Amino acid sequence: MILHQGIVSIVFAVLLRLALCYFVLRDKNVQETAMAWVLLMFFLPVVGFILYVIFGKDYRTAKDRDFVHREFRRRMSEEIPPERFSKLFPNDIPEGMDDWLKPLVRLNLSTWEGNKVYGGNKLEIIKKGACKKELLSNDLLAARHSIHLEYFRFGNDASGKFIRDILIKKATEGVEVRFILNNFVARNVPGSFWKPMEDAGVKIVRYTSLKQGLRLFLMRLNCQQHRKIVVIDGKVGYMGGMNINDNYFSHWKDTHVRIEGPAVSCLQASFLDTWISCKGEVEKPLSEYFSPAPPCEGGLNVQIVSDEADYPWPSTQMAYEWVLDNARDYVYFQTPYFVPPVSFLTSLKAAALRGVDVRVMLSKKVDTPLLGSFNRSYYAECLEAGVKIIEAGGEFDHSKTMVSDNSVCVIGATNLDVRSFSINSEINAFIYDRETAADFRKDFISRMDGAREWTLELWLRSRPFWNDLKSRFVRLFYREF
Repeated sequence: MILHQGIVSIVFAVLLRLALCYFVLRDKNVQETAMAWVLLMFFLPVVGFILYVIFGKDYRTAKDRDFVHREFRRRMSEEIPPERFSKLFPNDIPEGMDDWLKPLVRLNLSTWEGNKVYGGNKLEIIKKGACKKELLSNDLLAARHSIHLEYFRFGNDASGKFIRDILIKKATEGVEVRFILNNFVARNVPGSFWKPMEDAGVKIVRYTSLKQGLRLFLMRLNCQQHRKIVVIDGKVGYMGGMNINDNYFSHWKDTHVRIEGPAVSCLQASFLDTWISCKGEVEKPLSEYFSPAPPCEGGLNVQIVSDEADYPWPSTQMAYEWVLDNARDYVYFQTPYFVPPVSFLTSLKAAALRGVDVRVMLSKKVDTPLLGSFNRSYYAECLEAGVKIIEAGGEFDHSKTMVSDNSVCVIGATNLDVRSFSINSEINAFIYDRETAADFRKDFISRMDGAREWTLELWLRSRPFWNDLKSRFVRLFYREF
């Protein structure tokens, strides 16, 4: 009798778990984040609870925000005179903006205090790693006062050593060189790679460190720094998708931008905010690091839009959803990672259903295991709504861009995934210029040459049930891990 009851209990438990898995994997409306934790704690209660304590907390609270940014805000208010501060970080909208885009600009201004918009910027769009390497090395060598760098990846290879040696050279010349190292991502890079930099006077802080206290350490275990920023003398800035290693400089496709003009102030502020929160030292008044070039006639309107896990709103996600909800003609995205949250996916499908030409271009070649499964788990429902899914061939394309209606385009670090939208620290440039947007559209169309555009019929015919089920399962845990 006892054996019989034990067998029944085991069978019941197995069936219950299978039923829960089936519900989660087949229901398109399920809130995947919550269900991922339910599944984990259902199968592994103790381990699941511990992981939830570390990775499951929502940091979008005023308490967490004040804790992270308090010292930077204090120093900015004390060390930059109010009149100069208002000029460096204006709240007004530049003249000449399209009326239909002004609500987008105001939305970005509202989601985070640092998302300022500036006119009169000179931009150079970079589409090849070799071009970035040349431009960046020349600007670094020309630096006179300060070099600030913040990268997700910095490789122990020929490209990484090339930039490292320039930083060493400038530090020995007396230039202040600061580098925010994402040590969690660079954990396989030996300390011997960084030691010559530190010996030469390059100041390096680790983004994830117990020296910052247990609270911030636990937060940054999950909420990683994903930005790619360089600011030179407060006058020249770089940002976009390109990290520093051989893949980005020599092999992969990507998109980056070099900025001169008032918008560089936002890049500088973003860097210094993170530097100070990492307990990095800045002996001089912060005002000395803000000296952007004045607005140039005919320059472009640029808005720097940042995201961090403790900001009150997911800035880029809300901006992209606004574009999708208000687009008249088309919205084109490029992204290597496509694991969107429910609200973004809804806006994406709704725009296509009302007749907007919505396209998402991904790379057929992927750079990490399971990435293809993550991305493709969303193809069917997008194609069903009329969203065009394009897989580009050739080398892996790491670009993160958006263009809409020949009016606005974006270059940045944000992927179309839940980690970029809600967890990681990201930064993007919203460019409000018709000519630049039209060029972006042409570039997108040109990248479709040789690409594969899926149709719903072809996709369903080529996608076995088991592959679809596997993709839905693994994507549940993408957000948290």
